Amino acid sequence: MPRLIGAAQTVSSQSEQITTFNSSGTLTTQPLTAQIEYLVVAGGAGGGSRFGGGGGAGGLKTNVGGTPTPVSGGTGYAVTIGAGGAGGVATGGSYTGGAGNGTNGSNSVLAAGSITATGGGGGGAGDSEDGLSGGSGGGGAGRFATSGGSASPSGQGNAGGAGSGTPLGGDVFRGAGGGGAGGAGSASTGTDNTANGAGGVGLANSITGSSVFYAGGGGGAGGASAQSTNSAGGNGGGGDGSCTGATTGSNGTANKGGGGGGGAYIAPSNQVAKSGGSGVVIIKEPATKAASSCWDLRQVYRQVKTDDWV
Repeated sequence: MPRLIGAAQTVSSQSEQITTFNSSGTLTTQPLTAQIEYLVVAGGAGGGSRFGGGGGAGGLKTNVGGTPTPVSGGTGYAVTIGAGGAGGVATGGSYTGGAGNGTNGSNSVLAAGSITATGGGGGGAGDSEDGLSGGSGGGGAGRFATSGGSASPSGQGNAGGAGSGTPLGGDVFRGAGGGGAGGAGSASTGTDNTANGAGGVGLANSITGSSVFYAGGGGGAGGASAQSTNSAGGNGGGGDGSCTGATTGSNGTANKGGGGGGGAYIAPSNQVAKSGGSGVVIIKEPATKAASSCWDLRQVYRQVKTDDWV
């Protein structure tokens, strides 16, 4: 009569698990997890004040669609969520000395694989301040020719737009857009429309099962009088620049790493710019199965040949 040979098999399984961190914490992997996919987005930067450039988006790093990162099952890994940077201050009167650059966003870190996304670069301020470098660079200020901040280190985002210093008519100007994960910030020009000084577009990611944009750049600000449109923030949480009035514009979206909108100069005052949005970390552990032991295939073959296998 055929008989069973070898160790009895016990098969264990675990379901796919997606964990989203909107604040810092610890990822504890499931027992059978050997590899993960991730999305790590840093904090977006604040915009600059007085014809200010938009804040750069937080750097974005992901391996979705690429090579999974090896990890150990049942192990804790630290997760740090980067805060958004503050919008540039507006003190000391209506001139350049009363304006401040946006503050860079903070890094987000996933200890598994030592993955660090770099905070966005602050928007330039006043009449002639360049945008700052970061995961994506900040936009340059708008009244005189300026440069956008670079994306540094490379590969996490794009540069901020350049401030052209070209008036929209009279003494009316606009700052440039902050860079986004999917595209550079738009330069400021002498045209009054939403593409003028718009924030760079973010990147879509489907780690959660739905396509969502993250890390859009902030829009540049206007001045010296109210304009007909705000500069749009980039898709992915970028805040609009303040152009149509002193109370307009918006912050970068929390947990998307969006850059903050620039702050306008609406005579006779500089306006405080908008802050960047905080970052996010999302981890996917795949569904998997594991057996308690393995058969020796040579022995299986011999037993089958002798009709001694079930």
